[in-house]
Amino acid sequence: MPIEILYGRHAVHEALRARRRKLYTLNLAAGAKQTGLVADIVDLARQMGCRVQQVDKQQFDRGLPDVNHQGVALEASTYPYETLEQALALAGQRGEAPLLLLLDHLEDPQNVGALLRTAEAMGVHGVILPDRRSAGITPAVCNASSGAVEHLHIVQVTNIARTQEELKRRNVWIVGLDDRPEARELLRSDLSGALALVVGAEGGGLSRLVREQCDWLVRIPMQGQVGSLNAAVAGSVALVAARSARMPAG
Repeated sequence: MPIEILYGRHAVHEALRARRRKLYTLNLAAGAKQTGLVADIVDLARQMGCRVQQVDKQQFDRGLPDVNHQGVALEASTYPYETLEQALALAGQRGEAPLLLLLDHLEDPQNVGALLRTAEAMGVHGVILPDRRSAGITPAVCNASSGAVEHLHIVQVTNIARTQEELKRRNVWIVGLDDRPEARELLRSDLSGALALVVGAEGGGLSRLVREQCDWLVRIPMQGQVGSLNAAVAGSVALVAARSARMPAG
């Protein structure tokens, strides 16, 4: 089975807490203090029968060059993608209308990780992303999300537009985030029902086919001097608005 090396204290901690991956070896940089979060990581790893070993810091840095590993790395199985059925089932288990996030070919791991961290915090039931020309759930994305991906139902599909059609058949509204003048203002749009929010790629935004499959578009009105927000920030703002629309009045 392929192995990934997860790095960073929060990413490793959440992978251990989630218990969704097969775990092999926890590597600690020699000399690192085993206190606080690191102590919790070691305790969790030992409880789960994961081997714990110390590695010379120079060797550690050579194995994970140019990343902020914080002296912690976990050898584990690759990310466990799930199915659309599992994501929708989670909404049913919670007694909620589905809230899904579709990523239309976002490629920057930092953007994807930041957006997925918000998605997990806002109770998103499932995240759907294409299996090509898109950032998958790599160790870099896991680290950028502070491990939030370990608690999300993430689905890889071959075609986002066809997935939109499938969601429509299941009575899920498809809402695209787009700054076109004809788009509705975000806070004046009903986001309370079964909803799939689509966030477009950095720079290019929504692709034509994906935009055409949306039931409607929403935009974030800008009041300052900056003309736009990046994909992660804009998507996060929209997710907060969708979660707020589902909160009971009062």
